[in-house]
Formats: sequence, structure tokens, C-alpha cells
Amino acid sequence: MRPGTLLISQPFLGDPNFERSVVLLCRDEPEDGTFGLVLNRATNLTLGDVLDLPPELTAAAGELPIYVGGPVEPNTLHYLHRRPDLPGAQDLGQDVYWGGDFDVLLGLLSTGAVSGDDVRLFAGYSGWSAGQLAGEMQGQSWIRHSASAGKVFTLASDAFWRDILREKGGRFKVLANYPVDPRLN
Repeated sequence: MRPGTLLISQPFLGDPNFERSVVLLCRDEPEDGTFGLVLNRATNLTLGDVLDLPPELTAAAGELPIYVGGPVEPNTLHYLHRRPDLPGAQDLGQDVYWGGDFDVLLGLLSTGAVSGDDVRLFAGYSGWSAGQLAGEMQGQSWIRHSASAGKVFTLASDAFWRDILREKGGRFKVLANYPVDPRLN
């Protein structure tokens, strides 16, 4: 699958790490596996809570929220942004970039050249070994939404799963209303 693809979990997935989640694929290599970030799992943490920032950065970057990117290596920090000129950034399409020189990004935040609205931070990531995601796709655990990286900065994280299914329309619009626990209906 191409970077920039969204994976939307089926409502009956059954994995608490990915229940009602939307994952943005950042890398999919046949031999190395797949790397992605869950877009709709907010935490109560900010960048200032997890990094000692110099005083000049605290105001600009310290209050940036951190999301759970996935269950793998939760002590790592990953980020998406809208700066094509950030050294080392990977283009995911639709003006969304992954990674790059974090010190440069912090500098851009401190000068106001980058707005906090143009950066999303993630603790951990979602990873699949070679062939694992393909098997999950065949098992219909995920719904693919191609070329949708731009949604990262346009949909509210708490309603992302439901909104993206509604946007797909058809049978997916019906899934958006699927109850969390159908036994309680």
C-alpha cells in the first residue's frame, strides 16, 4: 500500500489497540513491513510533559498535544507536519510530511514559522511485520481509504473514525453508526 493511505478499523476488529482507529500509513516495504500512526487516540500529555524544552520553546511547542501512534515502542516520538522544506521529511501526499529534523521543527515553532495546528505528535507507532498487514487486509480487519493523508489536519480526532466512514459513503456510512458493543443494544 502507498504511504498516505488511511486504514480504518472495522467496528468489530476486537483488538483494543486499534478499536475504532484510523491509521495513516507512513511506510510499507515488502521486506521490512509496515509503519503507521494511529490518528485518533489523544492522550492528556503535551510535548512539555515529555521533553525538557528550553524556555524559548515552552510557549510555542510545550502545549502541543501528544497522540498514541500505536502500541509499538511507546517511548518514541514521531510527528506529522506540513513543511516540505524540513530536512529529512518524507512526503506522504496532500501536503502531509512525516518526520525530519526535529530540532529544525522546534526552531520553526519557536519563531512562529510553523503553527501548532500544522504539527501532530505521536508516542509510539503501529507496526506490522512483512506480510502481516496484507493478511489482515485479506481478513477484512481494515478498510482502505487511499490518498487521504490530508485528512490528518482537517478532521477532529475524537470523531475521526466515524467521520471518515461517513465520508466514504455507501455501506461504510452504515458502519459509522455501528455500536461499540452491539450486545448492549
